[in-house]
Amino acid sequence: MRTTLDEVCVSIADGDHQAPPKSAYGIPFITISCLDPNGGEPDFESAARVPLEYYESLADNRRAKVGDVLLSVVGSLGIPYLVKQDDQFVFQRHIAILRPGQDLLPEYLYYLLKSPDSFHYIDSVAQGAAQRTLTLTQLRGMEVDIPSLDEQRRRVSALKPYDNLIENNRRQITLLEEAAQRLYREWFVDLHFPEYEDIEIVGGAPIGWRRTTMTGVCEAIGGGTPSTKNPSYWEGGSIPWVTPSDVTGNIGLYLPETEKMITNEGLAHSSAKMLPAMTILMTSRASIGYFALCEKPVCTNQGFISCIPSIPHSLWWLLYELRSRVDEMKSISKGSTFLELSKTAFRAMPVVLPDQVTLSRFEKVAQALFSKTVLLRKQLDIAQEARDRLLPKLMSGEIEVEG
Repeated sequence: MRTTLDEVCVSIADGDHQAPPKSAYGIPFITISCLDPNGGEPDFESAARVPLEYYESLADNRRAKVGDVLLSVVGSLGIPYLVKQDDQFVFQRHIAILRPGQDLLPEYLYYLLKSPDSFHYIDSVAQGAAQRTLTLTQLRGMEVDIPSLDEQRRRVSALKPYDNLIENNRRQITLLEEAAQRLYREWFVDLHFPEYEDIEIVGGAPIGWRRTTMTGVCEAIGGGTPSTKNPSYWEGGSIPWVTPSDVTGNIGLYLPETEKMITNEGLAHSSAKMLPAMTILMTSRASIGYFALCEKPVCTNQGFISCIPSIPHSLWWLLYELRSRVDEMKSISKGSTFLELSKTAFRAMPVVLPDQVTLSRFEKVAQALFSKTVLLRKQLDIAQEARDRLLPKLMSGEIEVEG
């Protein structure tokens, strides 16, 4: 059946157009930056909070329910999210909320909005240049093919195993990285490292550990951007060039690829520097304290402080030391338009460097956990690629699913 979204949805609305009252506590206020382009749960943890009373004052069609689909309609267009849990949250007016009717399965609507046809429609009708916008009128008028409910179920059943695998791997990656962070805290913050009972603590540090600064444990390197006016710096490039958006939207620490590449000429004519594999890439501007590791040499733009450990067996300790001190780094950052952590301030940060035996023991455990996350991420990417190849063929009816 060829129809419009408006005909098959109970309502298509957006977030409240008034700025909500902020609160130290309360329920999450979701912005587009909280949505996950990879299809995971929104980032509820870092979202601002609003009072529960504000949520309760909203109209019913602006309060998300299980089965609703959210869609970004300003800026980063067309990111869908299927509400699967009965969580209370509110969202900005740059996000639309679609409530499917009785002839449209929520999961089918989600996949429909993820399809290339939907993306092409949104891209073709969106207005504006600096910040493109899809109006609710345009969204309501979007023409779609809606098969029978049985056919919808068959198509969803063909796609869902891929998403289940993707979500399962995503959760496992998170759990493994959290396990490494907990172990870091147990060993290096609580000082319950192996055989700690036999080591004397003097001045807050075990004997054999020494006080130094970041300069004493790593080389801190900035990045750069080749001129975009010179095509020879970019066209046909083979050197991975990491930007903060590569990292902030990444799943876990392992970064398998970058959106952009530069050429050797571009590298030579910019302040970007070639970094060895497994350098700690840390965002240091605006979104401070996001981390990534690459299995191959890369370079970055100027939004990073990249850390090359200078102490043997210290990579994993240093990584989790940095991750545990993000708030501290933000507190010493400066800037009016956006915060930036300077290399000078970073290098002066004090650290307590553990002894080599403890570093080596931690390295073995953390490296093993990371290796598992890499395998999970590669499986996830394969499943995602397979789903993305299958999705348009299913939604267009090119491939039929037997009942």
